[in-house]
Amino acid sequence: MRHRRAGRKFGRTAAHRQAMTRNQVTSLLRHGRIQTTEARAKELRRWVERVITTAKPDDLHARRQVALYVTDREVSARLFTTLVPRFKDRPGGYTRIIHVGPRPGDAAPLAIIELVD
Repeated sequence: MRHRRAGRKFGRTAAHRQAMTRNQVTSLLRHGRIQTTEARAKELRRWVERVITTAKPDDLHARRQVALYVTDREVSARLFTTLVPRFKDRPGGYTRIIHVGPRPGDAAPLAIIELVD
């Protein structure tokens, strides 16, 4: 039984999962909206919410913590200059998941995950 085991494995090794998560966090913060599978979007939501909340104090420690998940310096700078002020008064719920439908090739359920305005 997998009681209280958080997170999805996606059939990947831990290192591959970690790299995939970091790349998706960076892509979502760069573009504001990405399309992926439903399970990946739900898992990605956990990490993006955590990164934005961590970035809110905007001090050196917050910048170093965010650098663990955001792999691009330009995206990190954009996070602290434009996104954090936008979400300053919001206590959470920075993302929205919109279900798109099945993927044509393998019928995997697709979803769009985007940052809330």
